[in-house]
Amino acid sequence: MGRVNAPDAPFPARRSARLSHSGQEAWIVADEVDEGWVLQIGGIDQSHVDLADPTRVVHEYLRRIANVLDAFRPGREPVRVLHLGAGALTLPRYVQATRPGSPQTVVEIERELPTLVTGALPLPAGTQLDVVIGDARESLAEMTQARFDAIVLDVFSGEESPAHLATRDFYTEALPHLERNGLLVVNVGDDAGLRFAAGQARELEHAAAEHGLSGVWMLADSGLVTHLREGNLVLAAGGAMSSSKAEDWRSAWNAAGPHPAAVLDPMETADFVERVLGEA
Repeated sequence: MGRVNAPDAPFPARRSARLSHSGQEAWIVADEVDEGWVLQIGGIDQSHVDLADPTRVVHEYLRRIANVLDAFRPGREPVRVLHLGAGALTLPRYVQATRPGSPQTVVEIERELPTLVTGALPLPAGTQLDVVIGDARESLAEMTQARFDAIVLDVFSGEESPAHLATRDFYTEALPHLERNGLLVVNVGDDAGLRFAAGQARELEHAAAEHGLSGVWMLADSGLVTHLREGNLVLAAGGAMSSSKAEDWRSAWNAAGPHPAAVLDPMETADFVERVLGEA
């Protein structure tokens, strides 16, 4: 485990690195459409960063996750967050900007990626971020005494997702690493039909039930939920979602978008799973 410091930010330069785990090339390039900077891996845009304003989150699914994190604790209150999957560290930057002093940890399997990202796009001053290089499941298992206010899992991309993470067993192992009123947030990217995403909602539901927790909430583009188009679904579970304020959070998430927005409660999520998979 290593601590990433937040030096004074130089002007970012186009930089690249060969990732040893996947063998793909990663680039930091200027975003000529939305301004800011983009992390590309294998020629595909993965993350966006605005160094001037870390609260500006361009990707829709990350904006929804940010909205969830905004609501589940009082504003500006520091939270302990574990990020499984680094990307360009967009979300750790956001948490530092909105909740200064939050101790954060990121687990990333690509050893070269955090160094590439922080070298080209330095973190905001004051960021407390520990970096663990390794597999998400193995690394979490080694954190035997660690507890977090929030865990964010962002490694899924349809059927190409790591199979050992896309299981009820992994969720069952992850949930005890949350504080009593903690929150597990999962981004699931999927192809049209959304069968993989629905399957993840089902697996997380079963794991939550094993721990006596309430069911799974889902946030997404409403058109995606209705027409089962390719895209990203955000799943949320944990003790926080048993709060009496959950319905207020739902209203806030719907209002915050991005629009058109859908926020499904556990019963509606279960109905969605049954509609997609044809089973309860």
